[in-house]
Amino acid sequence: MSEPGQRLYFLLQRAAHQLRTAADRRCLAAAGITTAQLGALFAVEDRPGVTQQQLARTLGLRESAVTGLVARLTAAGLLARSAHPTEHRAVVLELTEAGSAALDAARPEIDRFNAELRALLGDDGFDRTAAALHRIVHGGE
Repeated sequence: MSEPGQRLYFLLQRAAHQLRTAADRRCLAAAGITTAQLGALFAVEDRPGVTQQQLARTLGLRESAVTGLVARLTAAGLLARSAHPTEHRAVVLELTEAGSAALDAARPEIDRFNAELRALLGDDGFDRTAAALHRIVHGGE
């Protein structure tokens, strides 16, 4: 049997799947949204007036995937789309009151989830893991 360090990528993949599944279940119960939807709502909250193209870059998704995600969030009344003031083909995204309420409902569950991870990894391990994952996602920024 190989050392766990030699299988780090596969362990990360499995852990990410298990964490996403658990977080989805908890976010659905608390706020009626998935973690993918939650990520999009947080991104729009952080940058009101973001375009779908900018949202795709922020989330690391293809624009076609974000188009579907935004359509579902708009249909659910969580996001509002409006014409971009200068780019005729672009739309800008804003949270609705229902979108803000969904984020507010999800926050305590996300806080509990992070607290459980912090307890598992310890304060130093949690902070170091978060910093390392941030560097991977953002290319060393």
